[in-house]
Amino acid sequence: MTEIEKLKQEIEKIKERNKRVERDKTWETSWTRRIAISITTYILIAIFLAVIKIERPFVAAIIPSVAYLLSTATLGFLKDRWLGQGK
Repeated sequence: MTEIEKLKQEIEKIKERNKRVERDKTWETSWTRRIAISITTYILIAIFLAVIKIERPFVAAIIPSVAYLLSTATLGFLKDRWLGQGK
């Protein structure tokens, strides 16, 4: 295999890796993922609060779930501001 063929092969590997990274990034920032995590958080916390006999556990479990959604919604804004300060 010539040096140019090796380089072409390496470039193709890098392109494939970049595609995977972009897909992962899309998933990590998607609302589908955020909502799934929020629902899972709600269910687990509601169960925990019910087990330890907190009053109205299903209402109380809303707070951390909504807090998670709010925090992920504002993180993009804060990240953009932070990155903008580096210029």
